[in-house]
Amino acid sequence: MVSSNDFKTGMTIEYDGNIFQILEFQHVKPGKGQAFVRSRLKNLRTGAVIDYTFRADEKMPRAIIEKKKMQYLYDDGSSMAFMDMETYEQLDIPSENLSYEKNFLLEGESVTIVEYQGEILGVMLPEKVTLEVTETAPGVKGNTAANATKDAVLETGFHIQVPLFVNVGDKIIVNTLTGKYDSRA
Repeated sequence: MVSSNDFKTGMTIEYDGNIFQILEFQHVKPGKGQAFVRSRLKNLRTGAVIDYTFRADEKMPRAIIEKKKMQYLYDDGSSMAFMDMETYEQLDIPSENLSYEKNFLLEGESVTIVEYQGEILGVMLPEKVTLEVTETAPGVKGNTAANATKDAVLETGFHIQVPLFVNVGDKIIVNTLTGKYDSRA
């Protein structure tokens, strides 16, 4: 059991039948009345972020999250296959559970699988990935307006806005948290 007074950023708790990761928290001691803890929590099952206020010293079970390093193998349309690099066990995760993550996954890439008591919660991607541009309009000469962008399609099929100087075949670095162009590779 963990107390709301012992919250730390990144800690995972089990509350109200769900598993939450603490994104931020603040202890508040008003001049009148009881102290409380304001927190911002991310539901690890749904990805929803909520604000919640706990009473000071409220206790809840701590969720022990396991992280396994695995290699992405392939997507067969209905599920995505991953392989444990130590035991060579294969794990299939339904594609609809990884609809956002599949935009950044290439075959053979290493990822971290997040698991809680045998339930697969998702895949942790690296913060930035390098992907090749497979489709984009050619840059228009003389169009140098500040922050001008154009549409591009990456090798995973993900659509993104890129600067005008990026061409087909260029490798770019994409931020997986925001889904936006970061820089050239």
